[in-house]
Amino acid sequence: MWNRATDTEESFRDRAIALSAAIVMAGAIGIGVYYRYYSQPQEPVNTPEVRPPPAPKANTEPSIQHPLPQSAPSAVETALPALNDSDQLVHDSLAGLLGPKPVAQFLVPENIVRHIVVTIDNLPRKKVAVELRPIKPTPGQTITATQGDITTLSAENYVRYAPLVRLVQSTDVKTFATVYVRLYPLFQQAYEDLGYPGKYFNDRLVEAIDELLRTPEMPGPIALVQPKVFYEFADPSLEGRPAGQKLLLRMGPANARAIKAKLREFRAEIVNRK
Repeated sequence: MWNRATDTEESFRDRAIALSAAIVMAGAIGIGVYYRYYSQPQEPVNTPEVRPPPAPKANTEPSIQHPLPQSAPSAVETALPALNDSDQLVHDSLAGLLGPKPVAQFLVPENIVRHIVVTIDNLPRKKVAVELRPIKPTPGQTITATQGDITTLSAENYVRYAPLVRLVQSTDVKTFATVYVRLYPLFQQAYEDLGYPGKYFNDRLVEAIDELLRTPEMPGPIALVQPKVFYEFADPSLEGRPAGQKLLLRMGPANARAIKAKLREFRAEIVNRK
């Protein structure tokens, strides 16, 4: 018997979508902003006044484990848009690049870069802040299968994620990574604003990707329990995994393999290879 469970903030309906585009959509967002801004003249940079050396301060420069590759020099260098003022232009640029339908279907149009950063930061943790996701909830309700006293996540549930997975599979990772490198200061600023001065966002992104790639593949049905209001994995070793891994598990093995393949490609592009 199929059951259609009611979805809420902590249920399966909203949480699996946060992963699929959070990593790759960063590049997509970058493409839109890049083509809008990199044809504009750069604002002049004022030469700072020479002053006596200040008293020594604590080092707040990021300690870098995974430096970004050097981007090719641009014929016209320009200033990036202000982080707090970029949403409408990012949305419009993405609509022009990917089409208005996918953008309207998937993207939450407010605080785009900040929401991507906080979602990526949360993926290796126990919970994802679903109210800060950059992607809209998956349509429909979670589908479970019940046989006797055993409830499992139905394979029919995985079909709900097919449109987004197809979008991720169609992405040009090299282009996304190139633009991500060029627009990196926006992501770094959002990460530092999140409370990580002296930390390097690309390190956290690589860490999140590596954690996701360690997600086990579950070929058979995944048993669920409902101790109170929300569903949980019946297997404590699955329920105790990081939020990002549980998101992949809930999407189903085929979808997870597709996402992992893109993550491997993206990781290879954003880590400096000497």
